[in-house]
Amino acid sequence: MAARAQYEELARQLSAIGAVKRDLGRILPPDCPGGSAAVLTLLGRHGDMRMSKLAELLSVDMSVTSRHVAHVADRGWIERFPDPADKRSRILRLTDPGCAQLDELSRRVTELLAERLSDWSDEDVALLIQLMARLRESFGDCRSTPRPEQVAPAESVADQTTRTPA
Repeated sequence: MAARAQYEELARQLSAIGAVKRDLGRILPPDCPGGSAAVLTLLGRHGDMRMSKLAELLSVDMSVTSRHVAHVADRGWIERFPDPADKRSRILRLTDPGCAQLDELSRRVTELLAERLSDWSDEDVALLIQLMARLRESFGDCRSTPRPEQVAPAESVADQTTRTPA
């Protein structure tokens, strides 16, 4: 098992990931902020879904999800249609322009990563991918982590201020 100092350093390094995320956010097109990019990414990865499922994957409440969905729908990147199983619900689907926007986002992210990691070996990049996947697996489904108000008063839970889609 790693020494306490190693875990403290790991915590510092994970906190610094925010700088990487901010840099990635700077390359997004002006009309496609992070929340919109997350909606497109999740629909691209998981396919058509209800808004409630999207909110769950985004780890945000329905009002925030609704704003993100309205933004991408206004640009024609997704369509909303009635759920045949429940007419009160809507199914979200990427449109062809939405797929094109998602391809553009992927291209920009890939180019930035290739640029910033150009001095890394292929083996180092593969190792980073492997270790990050293992870290995520070790934490399991982050949405199942108890919120601070659900934890016994004697326990301490770090404040969760940002959420990243799965």
